[in-house]
Amino acid sequence: MERKLIYDPEGLKAFAKHLVSVRKKYAFSQEKLAYESGLALSQIARIETVKINPTLSTIFAIARTLKVPLSELFDFKLPAKK
Repeated sequence: MERKLIYDPEGLKAFAKHLVSVRKKYAFSQEKLAYESGLALSQIARIETVKINPTLSTIFAIARTLKVPLSELFDFKLPAKK
């Protein structure tokens, strides 16, 4: 069986849009989130503009910094696969 790279641009777009809304809800700029989480500002920007697929460890760092449960970061409608 051939292994296939899994990449879901529509899902990543939905996640990115939701992350921006959660970040703003808690009054975090990209700069503040980057500084407090120890992530690079460019990494936050690339996640929010769907340039990269973040790792779970990155998502954990973001959730801890925002002081939100993981479920809040993933509380969005996943679009159907095209």
